[in-house]
Amino acid sequence: MSRPFLKMNGAGNDFVVVEARSQPFAPTVEEARAIAARDGGIGCDQLIAIEPSATADAFMRIWNADGGQVEACGNATRCVAWLTMQASGREAVTIETVAGTLSATRAGETLISVDMGEPRLRWDQIPLENEMDTRNIELQVGPIDDPHLHTPGAVNMGNPHVVFFVDDAETAPVREAGSLIEHHPLFPEGVNVGFAQIKSRDRIRLRVWERGAGLTRACGTGACAALVAAHRRGFVNRKATLEMDGGELVIEWRESDNHVIMTGPVEVEFAGRL
Repeated sequence: MSRPFLKMNGAGNDFVVVEARSQPFAPTVEEARAIAARDGGIGCDQLIAIEPSATADAFMRIWNADGGQVEACGNATRCVAWLTMQASGREAVTIETVAGTLSATRAGETLISVDMGEPRLRWDQIPLENEMDTRNIELQVGPIDDPHLHTPGAVNMGNPHVVFFVDDAETAPVREAGSLIEHHPLFPEGVNVGFAQIKSRDRIRLRVWERGAGLTRACGTGACAALVAAHRRGFVNRKATLEMDGGELVIEWRESDNHVIMTGPVEVEFAGRL
C-alpha cells in the first residue's frame, strides 16, 4: 500500500515524515531500515510518523535509521511543529513524544522554537550504570596516561547524551570514538556522543555521533545537551549558537524556569510516496 511522505530536514538532520493520523503507520524494524537506507531507500537519519494525540496537537513517533524506536528528536520536533502550524494557521502548537509533550512557537517564516523542557542531570536520569558527577563523568578513550578524550559531561534531553570537549571538532574522532562509546557498558540504554569545540562564550562547534543513526549533520537534543554541559563547566553563557555540519541552532538554557529553548530552521526537500 503506497503512502505519501515528505522528505524534510532541520539544519541538515533529515527525515521521512509520514502522516498517520487518519491511517495507522506501523513499519517493522526491517521496513523502517529499508526506508532510511541511503542506498536503495529514500534515505534519512530518522523516520517520523505524525499520529493523533489525546492531549496535544499531534503525537510524533520516531524510528532511527537502524529501525529502533527512540524517545526524542529535537530537529524532527521543529519539522512536525511547522507542518502542524502550516495546516492549522496557528503560531504555537504542542507535540507529544514518548519522552513528554513539547511546546513549539513560530520564530520566523521557516524558523521554529521548541521548549525542550528541563535537562535531566542526575546520574540515574541519564541513565548511567554507576553513580557519579554528571558534570564530568569517569570515561576516557585512549592510553590511560594520555587519553585522547576524557571526562565528558552527561545530560539527558529526553534521550541520553555525553559531550566531550575537544580542541578541534573537525579532527575529533567522531566515527571511531562515537561508535565505541555508543554501546559502552556505562550507558545501559546506549548514548549519543557529542564532540564540542568552544569557540567563544556564545559559540560552540559541535559534531554528533547519534545513537542508532551514526554521524549526523545536526542533532537538536545533542545541541541542547552540549550547551547545558558546557555551561555547567563554566565554558559558555546560557545562550549560544551551535555550529553543526548541516547548519546552526540557537540554544538557550533559561534561568527563569530551567527550560532549554532550541531555535532553528525547517526545510521541505520533496514529497513522494512510500
